[in-house]
Amino acid sequence: MKLRTFGRLGWQVSDVGYGMWGLAGWTGRDEEETREALQLAVDLGCNFFDTALAYGDGVSEQILGRLVRDNPAKKLYVASKIPPKNRQWPSRRGSALSDVFPADYIRSSTEESLRHLGMSSLDLMQFHVWEDDWATDERWQKAVSDLKADGLVKAIGISVNRWEPTNCVRTLRTGLIDAVQVIYNIFDQNPEDELFPVCRELGVAVIARVPFDEGTLTGTLTKDSTWPQGDWRNTYFVKENLHASVDRAEELRPLIPVGMSMADMAMRFILANPDVATIIPGMRKVRNVRANIASSDATPLSPKLLAELKKHRWDRTPTEWSQ
Repeated sequence: MKLRTFGRLGWQVSDVGYGMWGLAGWTGRDEEETREALQLAVDLGCNFFDTALAYGDGVSEQILGRLVRDNPAKKLYVASKIPPKNRQWPSRRGSALSDVFPADYIRSSTEESLRHLGMSSLDLMQFHVWEDDWATDERWQKAVSDLKADGLVKAIGISVNRWEPTNCVRTLRTGLIDAVQVIYNIFDQNPEDELFPVCRELGVAVIARVPFDEGTLTGTLTKDSTWPQGDWRNTYFVKENLHASVDRAEELRPLIPVGMSMADMAMRFILANPDVATIIPGMRKVRNVRANIASSDATPLSPKLLAELKKHRWDRTPTEWSQ
């Protein structure tokens, strides 16, 4: 497992981290395999874990807290997120900060996450949605400064809304944000345009999420794919999105090198970008952990293949189903 520097904080984090939404918010989870997959990730060198208060209403945080306690000799970086108080994902233009992240709620949510984790301090707390119009509002600024001053968190981050990578740039320039989590993959290359250069300038760490486009870039979806009732993917992969996504994935198949899977190619595409500090694929199964972490030590993609993959950029804008 290779390590990268986490922005101006200087943390040495695994370039493949662990996204923990699927451990509590999706169907098909097996508790014993979840435990085995998480421990295997630690044993293989993964040291960055991303959860959220909203993932299973704290269940994911509780799982991560147990993992940290089970590995007292290892430094595991713990990141969580404050859900919007109005429970609206993503946030909407014109949303009032007082409805989404009032100051007392920022603190109470952080304290609740710490209780779930069984920890006194959190490495990184992130806002789960964001509107750049809130950038200069002193209420959130004081709230996060107080969290740091009181030792409850070491760093503050933003998880940017889907397909809105510039909806945080003014906020980053306040100097109060240490990390930004953004969707970045073969299809979603927009962060390269403006966000990544700003992060380089300011020393803000980049966490790349959704490396497989919610499953499309694993190459396993078909136009007939369905999920159990209650699974979030049913609301994201509506017919309009599923069919277009599968078509796009099929266009990539001729580019996959011999002996490589589409998922591995997708991971290595992201790892080729030095602006990314860590990738956080969701990994619910032991085989996923082995495959994704293997990408860290694998041979980099050739410049020729990277150039071809650049042509598969898919510029999208938020819709009623994109969430």
